[in-house]
Amino acid sequence: MTASWFALGAVLGGLAVGLGAFGAHGLRGRVGPDMVEIWQTGAHYHLAHALALLAVAWASDRFAGPWVNAAGWAFLAGIVLFSGSLYVLVLTGQRALGMVTPLGGVAFLVGWTCLALAALRRS
Repeated sequence: MTASWFALGAVLGGLAVGLGAFGAHGLRGRVGPDMVEIWQTGAHYHLAHALALLAVAWASDRFAGPWVNAAGWAFLAGIVLFSGSLYVLVLTGQRALGMVTPLGGVAFLVGWTCLALAALRRS
């Protein structure tokens, strides 16, 4: 899974940069500053956790096992749920999606915990 996690992290990292640029340039004047800030929060966490997927790729060689893959899946779920819900909120104005955002945050926390457990179980 090393190459898959690395490729996914790289693709999602590029997507985060593109979406961040869209938020900075394409959304200005179309939505309020508060919505641009929400978009940028989504892009920030998206990019940070795309990089976390690169760490998962590195760890999958060094600490192979179920905890590493669990971390990768959790980071991916976090990007979709946390960042994705913020992107949809800004584009549609549907505030009901805000209930999904904390689940993405929990997924990020689970991912970091799983990555730590992978290292601790290996040492």
